[in-house]
Amino acid sequence: MTHRFPVRVYYEDTDMAGVVYHANYLRYIERARSDWVRELGIDQNAMREEDGLVFAVRRVEADYLLPAKFDDTLEVRTTIRSVTGARLIMGQEVRRGEERLFLAEVTLVCINDTGHPARLPANIRLLLH
Repeated sequence: MTHRFPVRVYYEDTDMAGVVYHANYLRYIERARSDWVRELGIDQNAMREEDGLVFAVRRVEADYLLPAKFDDTLEVRTTIRSVTGARLIMGQEVRRGEERLFLAEVTLVCINDTGHPARLPANIRLLLH
């Protein structure tokens, strides 16, 4: 299953040449992951408040292929690569039409309120498989 999330490039996202600043790709993929989790029906506020658990980015491997520019319409595509007891690896890419501009492999972990690794709740693991 691939989640798709639209993004419009605003002037504030770019440098003086009208090219998207590299860190903004991380913002785009974060928004897409948050939207995807919400669409799955996972309430991250309840997860934090009731279970003391949150998702945290453990690792990001990124490749910048082509520049996005001011006023481009982009799409972030997110797929699950693997799920373990406490870890979720996702593939994400930013596209302009069929052009791939940015690729990332993101490792998320579940941590408890003390910052230590914790198992993903069973109901969430079921949603991810």
